[in-house]
Amino acid sequence: MRVTSSAGVLWGLLVLLGVLLTGCQSPSAGVAEDGRLGGAASGTADAGSAPVTRPSGYGAVFLAVDECSSFGTTSFTEVPCAGERAAARVVARHDGTVRDGPRCPATTDFVLHISEQRPASDEDGDGAVPQGYACMRNLQPPHPGDPGGGGGPRTIVGDCVYSSGDGQVRETTCDGKGLQEPEYKVTEAVARRADCPVSTALYVRLGGDRPVGCARPL
Repeated sequence: MRVTSSAGVLWGLLVLLGVLLTGCQSPSAGVAEDGRLGGAASGTADAGSAPVTRPSGYGAVFLAVDECSSFGTTSFTEVPCAGERAAARVVARHDGTVRDGPRCPATTDFVLHISEQRPASDEDGDGAVPQGYACMRNLQPPHPGDPGGGGGPRTIVGDCVYSSGDGQVRETTCDGKGLQEPEYKVTEAVARRADCPVSTALYVRLGGDRPVGCARPL
């Protein structure tokens, strides 16, 4: 009759338990978020590796400079500039209102007014988008903000205007293809009316450091 030692059985169980515990531990290399082995374990970093930072491109800040919007001036979304929905790029971005804030660059095509939003949470965790405005430039022509383009939020040198009545003028395209024929062209921007050339027939308010536009008849 064969007799089995109880001490031997106990030793065998301890060895088996040790193997099982070793197999349950994570490998020192760790597991990446995509399921691949090889990166540093969670909470650690390889020697000499750069710290992980949030990307500063699309999505980090709502309509930051050099980001793009979809089509539309009243209903719009931020989209990747390389995408097919991209229509215009942000050339300047300011908080507050257009009336109280800095002026847009001269060749801005249009302005997007951004309403203040304070949701409970958002994608970057700050829970708010302040009131502001974005100065936009179309990715493709036409560019109404260009000199003679017939539009844009600013009147600049090279633009054409027509009289709309009551001493007011409005922009129109210089090539005559707009809804209204051009009557005057702004040739210079000066600090005061006395600085305009003698050929000036109309003074146009431009704003800025040289607020007077000297316009000649066409």
